[in-house]
Amino acid sequence: MPTPHIQAQLGEIAKTVLMPGDPLRAKYIAETFLEDPVCFNTIRNILGYTGTYKGKKVSIMASGVGMPSIGVYSYELYTHYHVENIIRIGSAGSYTEELDLGDVLIAKDAWSDSSYALVQNNDPSDIQVPSQELTHKCISAAKENGIPYKYGRLYSSDVFYVEPHSIKDWYKDHGCLAVEMESFALFSNAKVLGKRAACIVTISDNLVTHQGLSAKERETSFTNMMKIALETAILE
Repeated sequence: MPTPHIQAQLGEIAKTVLMPGDPLRAKYIAETFLEDPVCFNTIRNILGYTGTYKGKKVSIMASGVGMPSIGVYSYELYTHYHVENIIRIGSAGSYTEELDLGDVLIAKDAWSDSSYALVQNNDPSDIQVPSQELTHKCISAAKENGIPYKYGRLYSSDVFYVEPHSIKDWYKDHGCLAVEMESFALFSNAKVLGKRAACIVTISDNLVTHQGLSAKERETSFTNMMKIALETAILE
């Protein structure tokens, strides 16, 4: 039955859900890559769609921005709609010159100074780990489709606009290659609920060189990340 945030009926959402942050990107992916996509959610304009990709049922749903938002949607998908796999697909800012704009990064784990896991399930760890099985499928999908990728740690931040006096060297201190705002909470929910989660990001900004992709470049550069996630969704 519907939740306060998702209006879908049971059975309308696939076992595997790809989650970009942006609702319009969810719409774009569904309409571009899925056959016969049907919109199952419009509450708060967090758009969700289910269709088929190469004959297999797949859902695409936005997560919104930040850990509280993806925390709500992933929890409800896992517990109310029997979703087994959630693959976050989003953008990230690089902390190293070695990660170029448009590069794909598959998350090994996520470090955070967020209190999300502590408050949600009394877990004091500052590192949350994705499903190894699902992450290995992402890596296999990338290799099988000839898509270059990097593999490493993400920093999941609660704050987008950090004042200069509080900026730290997350790369040097914690081994984080890039920053985003969702994967720590997603990985935590999956662990608590016995489900699977993974994260694939595309580098949209480099915080060392101060370069960034334009809106048009983001649309084209994100295709590789979407392809990896879709191919992962159909792997047995």
